[in-house]
Amino acid sequence: MSTTVRDRRTRRRQETIGEILDVAVELMEAEGVAALSLSAVARRLGMQPPSLYQYFPSKMAIYDALFQRGAELFLAAQQEAIAAATTDDVVELHLIGTTAYARWSMQNPIYSQLMFWRTIPGFEPSPEAYAPAQEALGVLKEGLQAAVDAGRLHPDAASEEGLAVFTSITAGVLSQQMANEPDATFETGRFTRLFPVVLEMFNQHYAPSRGKRRDGG
Repeated sequence: MSTTVRDRRTRRRQETIGEILDVAVELMEAEGVAALSLSAVARRLGMQPPSLYQYFPSKMAIYDALFQRGAELFLAAQQEAIAAATTDDVVELHLIGTTAYARWSMQNPIYSQLMFWRTIPGFEPSPEAYAPAQEALGVLKEGLQAAVDAGRLHPDAASEEGLAVFTSITAGVLSQQMANEPDATFETGRFTRLFPVVLEMFNQHYAPSRGKRRDGG
């Protein structure tokens, strides 16, 4: 088999995989994330279920591929927002990155449910699928550490505790928004508008003088 033929087949296979994932997202939007059916995906694509198994051997495999795709899209949105920023203030950049995370999550609720909430019983992303999510978490850690290095936050802010606090409060705001006003935009959402307030609370809690306050100084 020539290289050209192999490349054409590889390209066609990747296109079909993309079509399968697109249809899966459409069906989950209509039926719910946990209600995905391989038979429904196959019917929508005009293929027999056995043909679909050539690309994805199980429903969990589709979830895994969607998790990876979503994590890659999320990471790209986060990095692009920070790269396009017109400020080098570390605290402001942190707000920009967090805003990008929240806005992307609201614009992509199916991926968000799959990535940030355990909506699929028994589903765990594979290491490969989880890798871009880990990279996005690394960007967050770097942002916190940059604020610490600049003297804007206490070192505890970049610790495992600080990371847990940060992700808990930001995910909490987003969860409230998507549970109560799922059709609102990031700008108009009753809860997402509070992101600057919540981040200011985090910054105050982990202010450089945090250690002195603990000691009563």
